[in-house]
Amino acid sequence: MGINTFKSLKNGNVLFETNSKEEIEALGKVANVKCGDELEANIHKLRNPRRVIINTPEDISTENLEDTLIAQNPDHNWKKKDVKEKFSYETKKHIRNLVVVLGAKTRKLLLQKKVNLRWLICKIEDYVVANKFFKCPTFNHRFRDCRGEETCPLCVGRHKLRECTAFPTEFKSINCLMYNKYNQNKTICTNHSSLDKNCSSFQAILEKYRQNIDY
Repeated sequence: MGINTFKSLKNGNVLFETNSKEEIEALGKVANVKCGDELEANIHKLRNPRRVIINTPEDISTENLEDTLIAQNPDHNWKKKDVKEKFSYETKKHIRNLVVVLGAKTRKLLLQKKVNLRWLICKIEDYVVANKFFKCPTFNHRFRDCRGEETCPLCVGRHKLRECTAFPTEFKSINCLMYNKYNQNKTICTNHSSLDKNCSSFQAILEKYRQNIDY
């Protein structure tokens, strides 16, 4: 079997990554048989996919969504508990979206399809986000865990976003700057803001997130 990654974690565990699910299962079995008295090998479980239903009607909530989807979309052959409601949110353009959790098989049935909700035909797509904190602004930590300095997401200045006076030509990404600091032999472009959806660091975080989803 091929081992792609082998590293120690802060909690004392050791992480292995292989080329396939079959290889990691074989590795876990061998480790538990030979080292079961001293070590415990656990296979990382992938998350269920999340999809977002775009522009959902106001009277559709997390409580009545499943029944409505089943009743109004018989061609999808949904059954109870195929769709687990998650949460709804509203965009800056006042478009109401609803995020649901699906099994991998159910997601595949919905690829390239839309769903009927009340009198609307709603687009549905994968919901993949990277948690970003606007104080730093780096990824994947919470407010109470943040140890970073106040940093503008547009120009990396020591001020709040609303106080920024930088022109687009002066934008810098703090995440890409940090990447280049530790990867000087493979630098990436930094001439964009941390809010840019095409930012290399942002796209790398999204890809890492996708790798942990059961697609």
